[in-house]
Amino acid sequence: MNNLIGNAPRHPGLWVEMGDQIKHSHNASISTVSSVTQGKQELQALTPQLARLSQQGQWVVLISPPNIGYKQMLADAGVRMDRILLVHTKDEVEALWAMEKALTSGTSSAVISWTHTLDERDNRRLQLVAKNCSALGVVIEEGNVHLPSAAHSSDDLAMQQGSLFLSLH
Repeated sequence: MNNLIGNAPRHPGLWVEMGDQIKHSHNASISTVSSVTQGKQELQALTPQLARLSQQGQWVVLISPPNIGYKQMLADAGVRMDRILLVHTKDEVEALWAMEKALTSGTSSAVISWTHTLDERDNRRLQLVAKNCSALGVVIEEGNVHLPSAAHSSDDLAMQQGSLFLSLH
């Protein structure tokens, strides 16, 4: 490091080959899709591409996948199961962090994450990650996330009204 001459970068994080930068920018893509099938149809559509990518020897990362029979679906499509990396997260923040790290690590060929609806800040974060990602990224959002909460809200309202009614008598 003492042998650097002139204006050469002095920080190891800046020692990047130009070929690597071109490779990263060429593959940069993160797609967000909404699903009412917990991503089953969307994953099925991706299986041929995932099979090709798994043959490259890099990881295909699945972050917080629901139980939709994805293992059998991927195996039937010819995806190398020894190249599948499952990541189970406790919340949305951890899922987005895991996705960001997997996309930018250089060891993954595809990263698929299942989440609830992303807000504007999270979408912006993924746009910034896309500039430096070296893998295919797919975010599968729950398309019917508001239906269960609406049902709970109406039940809660009915219960509150019933409690109010009972307390007045």
